[in-house]
Amino acid sequence: MTTPGTSAGNSAPVAAPGGATVTRLVPRRPLPTSSAAPAGRAPGAAPSASPSVPSFTSYVRQRGPVLLRTARSLTSDPCDAEDLLQTALTKTYLAWERIEDHRALDGYVRRALINTRTSQWRKRRVDEFACEELPEPEPVPGPDPAEHQAMRDAMWRAVLKLPPRQRAMVVLRYYEDLSEAQTAAVMGVSVGTVKSAVSRALAKLREDPQLTADALDAAA
Repeated sequence: MTTPGTSAGNSAPVAAPGGATVTRLVPRRPLPTSSAAPAGRAPGAAPSASPSVPSFTSYVRQRGPVLLRTARSLTSDPCDAEDLLQTALTKTYLAWERIEDHRALDGYVRRALINTRTSQWRKRRVDEFACEELPEPEPVPGPDPAEHQAMRDAMWRAVLKLPPRQRAMVVLRYYEDLSEAQTAAVMGVSVGTVKSAVSRALAKLREDPQLTADALDAAA
């Protein structure tokens, strides 16, 4: 017999008058709830949110000018530079979900720029020609900033004469200010290959007679 008014739980026999035995259910105590915090998190602390991944649109809006400067260093035509960047960004967009480390996006885009430009060089080996002389700007009183720009133009004309692989490494090292390790990562080669290729490129620039003549004219 179960005594009315009791809830299910452990049972215990109880002697009743007349020798009968009555089974009374003893309410079971509720189990204590654990208030311990999960491992790795302090009690009361909110669950940590996973690091946010930037959207493709926000990345292009933020890094677009820097990437365009890189593309501009790989081609002398501003329109070609924009087309080159658009092609590299299209490749990046198609691979967006497969890129695990979004902190390395700049390196991925630079690599796409180099590969795309190298492919263009191979398809049309000679369609750009370095000019022997540039139109001189009108002289202005005081210090002439055109002299500095003329020297930069002369250096760029000499860089354009380098083989595509050496030219790309020189651009990354000295126009983009990347280290040898970063340049090697972008080009997909070893650091030793970068050192030897850049060394040969600098030797060619030092031996370029037109660049030497332009440097002497600028210093005169």
